[in-house]
Amino acid sequence: MGKNILVVEDNEDIREIIGLLLNEEQYEVHLCEDAGSFRKEIFQRRPDMVILDVMLPDGNGIDLCCEIKSDYRTGHIPVLMMSAHSTLGEIRKKCEADDFISKPFDISRFIDKVTILVGPGNLNN
Repeated sequence: MGKNILVVEDNEDIREIIGLLLNEEQYEVHLCEDAGSFRKEIFQRRPDMVILDVMLPDGNGIDLCCEIKSDYRTGHIPVLMMSAHSTLGEIRKKCEADDFISKPFDISRFIDKVTILVGPGNLNN
């Protein structure tokens, strides 16, 4: 079984594409459309990594990143932030994200960032 990644993205098309890309890389993926569903999933799923969009309909990924990093149960989880309107420098001033990718993103670069943060999807690799 692959490593578990929790994705929080409000745009359904982007969320589904990310899910397909990560499944192809042998990751176990759980998709959330908003901050509320993420908060319900994080302790049930115990992800190896979280991918957060900055702008969400019921909050924002920066606040979620701060929640993850400040909780002793989740502070170790790598967080990749995504945004079409922010930069890594802006994000790092507000939260302790491990990395950032600008949308729209290059698929290979996205997969490379995920692999660096969490490792290959298949634990048998």
